[in-house]
Amino acid sequence: MNALTLVFATLCIFALAYRYYGIFLAKKVLCLDPGRTPPSIAFADGHDYHKTNRFILFGHHFAAIAAAGPLLGPVLAAQFGWLPGTLWIVIGCVLGGAVHDMVVLFASVRHKGKSLSYIAENEIGRRAGIVASFAILFILILTLAGLSIAVVNALFNSPWGTFTVLATMPIALFMGVYLYILRKGDVLGASVIGVGLLFLALLAGPHIAADPTWARLFTLSRNQLAIAIPLYGFAASALPVWLLLCPRDYLSTYLKLGVIAMLVGGIAFVHPRFEMAALTPFVKGGGPIIPGAVFPFIFITIACGALSGFHAIIGTGTTPKMIASEKDILFVGYGAMLVEGVVAIMALIAACVLVPSDYFAINALPKAYAALHMTPVHLPELGQAVGEQLQGRPGGAVSLAVGMSYIFASIPFMKTLAAYWYHFAIMFEAVFILTAVDTGTRVGRYMLQEMLGKIWPRFEEKKWMPGILITSVLFTGAWGYLVYTGDISTIWPLFGMANQLLATCALIVGTTMLIRRGKARYAWTTGVPGIVMIPILLTAGLQNIINNYLPKGLWLLVGFSIVLMALMGIVFVEAFLKWSQLLRIKEKIADRHGEWVLLDADD
Repeated sequence: MNALTLVFATLCIFALAYRYYGIFLAKKVLCLDPGRTPPSIAFADGHDYHKTNRFILFGHHFAAIAAAGPLLGPVLAAQFGWLPGTLWIVIGCVLGGAVHDMVVLFASVRHKGKSLSYIAENEIGRRAGIVASFAILFILILTLAGLSIAVVNALFNSPWGTFTVLATMPIALFMGVYLYILRKGDVLGASVIGVGLLFLALLAGPHIAADPTWARLFTLSRNQLAIAIPLYGFAASALPVWLLLCPRDYLSTYLKLGVIAMLVGGIAFVHPRFEMAALTPFVKGGGPIIPGAVFPFIFITIACGALSGFHAIIGTGTTPKMIASEKDILFVGYGAMLVEGVVAIMALIAACVLVPSDYFAINALPKAYAALHMTPVHLPELGQAVGEQLQGRPGGAVSLAVGMSYIFASIPFMKTLAAYWYHFAIMFEAVFILTAVDTGTRVGRYMLQEMLGKIWPRFEEKKWMPGILITSVLFTGAWGYLVYTGDISTIWPLFGMANQLLATCALIVGTTMLIRRGKARYAWTTGVPGIVMIPILLTAGLQNIINNYLPKGLWLLVGFSIVLMALMGIVFVEAFLKWSQLLRIKEKIADRHGEWVLLDADD
């Protein structure tokens, strides 16, 4: 299989999906209304609700949703071969993920920028909203832990990589001050400065690593990184959105889209072929990375990039509070998810062009790799070229960086730049992940404020600093503990299952909203993917408990899994009962905007 053929086919399918299915959703299903006043204007406060340029918002939203999932999930799923991951990414993205992202963003915009649990309470009922609140909070904690562990595994004992990633933070702060204080609204100037400083940071990396004093300063252990990343999440959660969150996400979007464009160009030039087979012997399970067979584990291994509940958290968190007009929902919601699908395909390709023995040497722990009776082929020379120890770094980040640097270094005049390409790829991945960490932590803080506000109303005051600080500390402490104590083989399967359970919940809530709005004839757009995913995810969750957690005595993770499945089961049952009730209603009333909705006796 030629990688270029797969890239071209994916781009064509996604372009057609946006042009036809996306516009169908915008015009017929959701009936987007540019004349409505969005929450960013109606509730503008300069802190969370802030009207934002559609391109900057696209950058923020894409940077926030496109975290480790579309990079690491496809890389880990390459264990099964290139075919299962390709099919799930393309089909899941077009019919599931992009629909999910667009509908939840629309729902939050229509519900004053509120969270998914608030929307569930208003669309389904109070009990469903309360249960969803706790489930979403648990899922968000697991998601941020899973994403952060990937950064820890990629950056520990790597001064070059750590320096370049840390450098993005002061650069983003300066961009925020420049864009909103020094030269207000100068997007082009801020972009040029940010990209220029990012390039200089990358060039300075090898000099930092070569100097003993600086290298010692930026050489962090696993535990040190496991503490530093939650501290960053706390800062990003507490600071105003314009100071760090937006400029950093906007800056990282240049990096992300630039790398993906270069990777497409590199594939077009090099024409690499897949070394990984379409299907491997591990499709029936027994592999060293994923604890199960291709069905159902392909679905929970590749979450972001196909269908991701984390997107519902962003789509009902920061993004709806900044969107300038409903007409931008198609571009930001459906469009950003398709771009993430392209990222996922690129990640899958980068993993599958590696020799299988090298791929498994990176991703499997030494004991598991020894059981495969394989011998690395190119890995020793690749490790020497990039100046890093590559073997035994599971999680996907390192093998993706190796695959990307392999493609770039195959271009004749770039062969001597393998070390730069590798560390550039590591920075690219870490920035991807950290933009989701900062946004996810902020959304978790929103949710905690909403929940604690029911006990102490002051917590719901958006500018009450003690409430902001207390909820930020509580939330970052929870997911930071899992980062400090967990590993990729235990956290990632639970993250994947929980993440897609949340996506399924959002699709079911979105279906309820469509039925209530008198759009029952279009409810299949969200209802079908939502209902299909329920038995898949419950099967994956049970298999993960029986085959992965119980043999290892991981009782905390067993408890997490059971509680999450039970909570989501309650929400699903409540929703199905609500559908039955709504479908029997014939009378409609006009809301305050003149739109006809079903007259529900519970309203």
